[in-house]
Amino acid sequence: MSAVLRASHPNRPGLAAERCRTAARMPLTLTVLMITGSDPNRLLPAVANRCAPATRRAPCCGTGGIGPSVGAMGLLGSPRVRCAHSPAPWARAPIHRGAGEPIVLLHPFLMSQMVWETVAEQLADTGRYEVFAPTMAGHHGGPPSGTRFLSPAVLADHVERQLDELGWNTAHFVGNSLGGWVAFELESRGRARTVTAIAPAGGWTRWSLTKFEVIGKFAGGLPVWVLARWLGPRILVLPASRRIGTLPISGSPHGVSERELSAVLDDLVRCPAYFQLLAKSLLLPGLVDLGRTATPTHLVWCEKDRVLPPRRFSGHFTRHLPEGTTVTVLDGAGHIPMFEAPGRVAALIADFVDRHTQPSRAVGAQVS
Repeated sequence: MSAVLRASHPNRPGLAAERCRTAARMPLTLTVLMITGSDPNRLLPAVANRCAPATRRAPCCGTGGIGPSVGAMGLLGSPRVRCAHSPAPWARAPIHRGAGEPIVLLHPFLMSQMVWETVAEQLADTGRYEVFAPTMAGHHGGPPSGTRFLSPAVLADHVERQLDELGWNTAHFVGNSLGGWVAFELESRGRARTVTAIAPAGGWTRWSLTKFEVIGKFAGGLPVWVLARWLGPRILVLPASRRIGTLPISGSPHGVSERELSAVLDDLVRCPAYFQLLAKSLLLPGLVDLGRTATPTHLVWCEKDRVLPPRRFSGHFTRHLPEGTTVTVLDGAGHIPMFEAPGRVAALIADFVDRHTQPSRAVGAQVS
């Protein structure tokens, strides 16, 4: 932890030193929380407030706003000044907007709903769709997983509960990477009207080499994760940081804006699912029941995907999905095409949903 806290206490002169020692141990504490599946979003404020100077608490929101004290420690290693009653600075509330055909957008591994911001807005603005993009369990801003390890089935359980809260028995599912795997899981439970899977994960068997290739790619990123935890946003000023940071995301280093890249970094370092899902995946099979898919399905592959290159990872899907599955390749796009080609992604989603929606419902403006 890079922050140094200095404080005095009228009755306990050694209290400041004790709190600084506690703050110094926080990175280890947070790592343990992530590995054990605890929810740092709930536990961090309580731990951090023990480190804050007792004589300099921030006043309440309603009685003077944010004061000068440290109210909670940021996960990136810098103190965050905030009132105890203000929203958590790392929150990622679900995107929910529009009216019409229900569409659920599911994000990739390590990311959050923020990857869908532009696409969700474009879909909702047509006036034809009600769009819901949650952050999945165990990811930055999502609900706690409630389990020591994570699997796509557990993630689907959480999404199902959210659908029930919305009153949606079925919906059109759009998932990218891990989100695509979860979309197929929900389809197998009878919750899908259509499935659009963008560079979907899960295209392997329990012991296939391609599965361990993907696990190896994410495990190999652990040094980057540690460095990002240590440096925080400062990592983005290092030489070649943009090129390295965008390799697994976009086809071009310029396909992601500075704001989006910062949000990706934020999601990465605040994601307990990094450990929980990778560990569980070692023994999990992939999507083994694709042949039973009973809803219209659209496979979307990204030409410059470096995480799941189509030539290596599309075969499992094309061999096992029913005939008639629509297949599209996005030229020039990387693994998360919503950043560099949101208009193209929104258009292909809208076109596929409209083709499989009652004509009386498929009315309204076109996606621009």
